[in-house]
Order: sequence, then structure tokens, then C-alpha cells
Amino acid sequence: MKVLIVDDEIHVREAIDLLADWEDHGITEIYQAADGEEAEQLIEERKPQIVITDMRMPRRNGMELLTWLHTHKPEIKVLVISGYDDFEYVRHTIRSGGIDYILKPVDPVTLNEALDKAVHAWRQEEEKRQRLTNQNIVMNQMTPYYMDRLLSDLVNGYGTSEHVMNQLQSRITLPERGAPCHVAVLHDAQFDQGMLTKFRNRRQLLSFTLINICNELLKDQGVAFRNMDKPGEMIMLYWNSQMPLDDVLARINDGFYLTVRRHAHFGAANAPVFPQDLPKAYTNAAQALWSRNLLTGPCCVHRERAVESEGSRNLRLSSYEEKFRVAALSGSKERMNEATSDWLHDVQERDLVSPEHLNRWNSEWDWIQYHWTENEVKSTQEPVEDIEISQDLPSALPLNEEGMMCWGQWREQINGRLHSASRLLTQIHSRDNHIIHDIAQFLDRHYHEEISLQQIAGQFFLSREYISRKFKQEFGVTLSDYLGRIRITKAKALLLNPQLRIAQIAEMVGYQDEKYFSKVFKKLEQRTPNEYRKEHLA
Repeated sequence: MKVLIVDDEIHVREAIDLLADWEDHGITEIYQAADGEEAEQLIEERKPQIVITDMRMPRRNGMELLTWLHTHKPEIKVLVISGYDDFEYVRHTIRSGGIDYILKPVDPVTLNEALDKAVHAWRQEEEKRQRLTNQNIVMNQMTPYYMDRLLSDLVNGYGTSEHVMNQLQSRITLPERGAPCHVAVLHDAQFDQGMLTKFRNRRQLLSFTLINICNELLKDQGVAFRNMDKPGEMIMLYWNSQMPLDDVLARINDGFYLTVRRHAHFGAANAPVFPQDLPKAYTNAAQALWSRNLLTGPCCVHRERAVESEGSRNLRLSSYEEKFRVAALSGSKERMNEATSDWLHDVQERDLVSPEHLNRWNSEWDWIQYHWTENEVKSTQEPVEDIEISQDLPSALPLNEEGMMCWGQWREQINGRLHSASRLLTQIHSRDNHIIHDIAQFLDRHYHEEISLQQIAGQFFLSREYISRKFKQEFGVTLSDYLGRIRITKAKALLLNPQLRIAQIAEMVGYQDEKYFSKVFKKLEQRTPNEYRKEHLA
């Protein structure tokens, strides 16, 4: 703590300095000023917690200093030491929040008792200020989540809309009840693989960036937020009748391109009556987005659910299962490429391919490959993976930078699935050839990234269930425990560098939450990262 002694007589200042037990009170820095004017300057520069002042001084006296402190620095505790037993001085001291009024000559016991009282009062108030600051930080951090939750409930039709509306209207601008409103939906899974790879460690950052751009342009005529029930989905409500929604979305897309070098596709619908029609409008907008045709047109705003023509063939991947299985068993790249070409040829004859179709076919692939390996999978119980590795990150759809169909990328994905299936179905169960060891090597190389079981399944074109079970069989630990051990081993080396903060190290080894990193570290090392650092740097 710091103390400032203010008196026009230097021998008085030195006497106070000698009489006070600074160390006992936790005071380490003592400054001196000859009058109130000099004191104000030192207070601004040194920021003391306690001021000990005389009353009668040249230029600016003690009463003026007390008034200034009470107005501008009310948190500072003040002790008055004066040679005058003056009622006005005492009353002014009390009114200005002074702790004590001590008469000269100064008694050491009285001085130290007053100091103890001032220190105790300041520390109590500082603890209270710190609690309030922490509460405000938590509130500021939680408010966006809370608002997103309320808005998500509103568009999904959950709970009592009256209650949700009242909560929202006390915090943000919304359209009048009964007024028309537009709904637009976008989803991060409908960006290309390059975009998703760029934000692989920061999926929330991508949403945060896009939503900030939307809200900056919407201002008080709309609001953008995350759908808390569907990770990766973002929703906009817009109610300005002066500018068409398509024009606003075009401006937002320009903002997207300037920031992330991509345009987004939006599903859009009208809600004639706010808020009653929001759930239906939201459903229509989401359906329009996921059913959009990936084969035709540069349009980024989709208002209707795309419908297949009557003569369009309803393709099921499962009807090609035997052809794919034979190709995988053959181990021949030519046979696998031929099976892929047959499938893609039939898909290309369609007049509609949508993100919805791609998701459905991906799910069929997962089922087929699970079916091929189910005899091995059934033999043991599935290991329980923790939330970190089981999180739901978007799998890249075969889209180009404009969000349209990319046949070359899809061919690579399918051939990759068949190649992995071929290794599984024909492998000799040796340690060196087992695909699970390829997964372990992938973890060794990418430990610093945000990794999910779903991502690994997509990378190696295997089912999550198969990976979890076979990894536990091969290494004796779950995949998440294996990844955690790699990260903590790397972190231990980084902790030997005192220039790196714990939060930096956590991020460098793949943990975005410092507290979670510390929890995992302590679980594996029986001490916190800080304790480990102190122990080894000592």
C-alpha cells in the first residue's frame, strides 16, 4: 500500500514517517507533499490508498484538499493531523469522509490506531469493489449467451413468449407487436473446407465475427444472434420497411467478404405478425437454406424450399453398398475410383443436389461403414469420451468458395472413405499397418488444434464408434486421454519458459479455456501448472 503525508512543515512530515509502523500495516511506499496543490499532483501520479494531511497550509489548504478528495477520489482514506482543535475542521473532516482527526503533537499509539483503522476500511472496500468488478465481468461475459438464449427461445417458440418478450424488450430494440418481421438464417457448415479449416480452432470466433458484422449493419433495425439449440447456426431478425431484406443481406455479404473473403448463403422468410409468426418463418428460412440447389445460380438469398422434379431419381447410397464394398475389398485404386465415378455420374444426372442431400448421404456412409465393421465393434463396450473430444464440430461439405457443389472435392472424400475401408477390411492385424496408429500419429501432429471425434471420423472416413473402441483396444486408453497426455507433455516443456503466461501455453497446446487446461494438468500431474513451473524453475 501507499501513503501520502501532506504538511507544510518538513519536520512534522519526518516525525510522522518515524512514528508510524508502516511495515505492520502493509505499507511499502511513503510520499510527501508540502501543500494541497502538490498533494493533488502526487495523488494523480502515485495513486496512494491513504492520505495524512494537515489543515492549515499555503496555496491549497487541508479543507480544500479534503473537498477535492471527497469529490474525485472517494476511495482514498484520509487522516487529519492538525494543531488546531477547531470544530469546523472536525466537522469538515467528518463530512468529507475522513477516518480520524488527530491533534499535534502526534501520539504514536493514536497515529498507529488511526492508520490501522484506515487500512482496514480501505481493504474491506477494495474487496467489495473487486467482487463487484468480478460480478460485472461475469455478467458482461454471460449477457451475450443469455440474450442468444432468449432470442433462440423466441424463434423456436419455446416457453412463454410473453415472458421472453418482456426480458428482451428491457435490453434490446425489437419490432412492435403485430408488426411484420423478416427472418434470415445462415450456417457455418455451408462454408467451404478452406474456411472451416481456417477457423477450426475458433469456431465461436467465426460466429462472433459474422454476427458482429450483421449487427453493425442492422443497427437498431434488426438483430443477429446464435441459435443456441443448433451449433453453427446464426439467425437475423430484420424489421425496417424502408430497405428490402435482400439489399441488407447484400451489404452484409460485402462485409463478410471484406473480413473473411467469403460470401454466405441465407435462407429467408417473412413473419407477417411479430412475434407469433416467428417460429414458422424461421422453419421456412432454415428449410430454404438447407434445400437450396448447389448446382445452379449465383443467388445467395433463398426464399423457397427447392423441390425435385417429378422425374428425378431418389438416390440412396445404401443401394450402392455392395459395389462400394467389393471395390474396397479389392484394394484396387482403379476399382474404387470406378465405383466412385458410377455414384457421382448418377448424382450428376439429377437436377437438384442440396446441402440436405449431402448430409443425408454422409449419414448413410457412416451407417454403411459401421455395418462393415460391426462384428469388431460389438466385441467391446464403447469407451466413454469426454466432452472435449466428443464436441460437435461441422464436417466439411464438398463445396467451393462460393458455397456451390465441388465435384472434385467430393470425389476425394468418397475415395478416401473407400481407401480407409479397404485397409480395415483387408488389413493384416499388425501394429505397424493398423489404421488406429495413423490416427495416433494424426493426434501427435495436430494436438495444438481443436480436435473432435467427429473431425477424426471425417478425416479417416470411419465411424466414431469404431474409432473409440479400436483405439481403446490398441492403446489401453481412450482417445481423449491419449490426446490429453500429449498436450500436457508439450505444456510441461513450455512451462519451463518463464516468459510464457499460463493462458498462452494452454492455447498453444490446444486448450481455449485456461481453467480446463489447469484441471486436466492437475489430474495428470497431481499439481497445477503454476506449481509445476515453480517447482522446476526453483
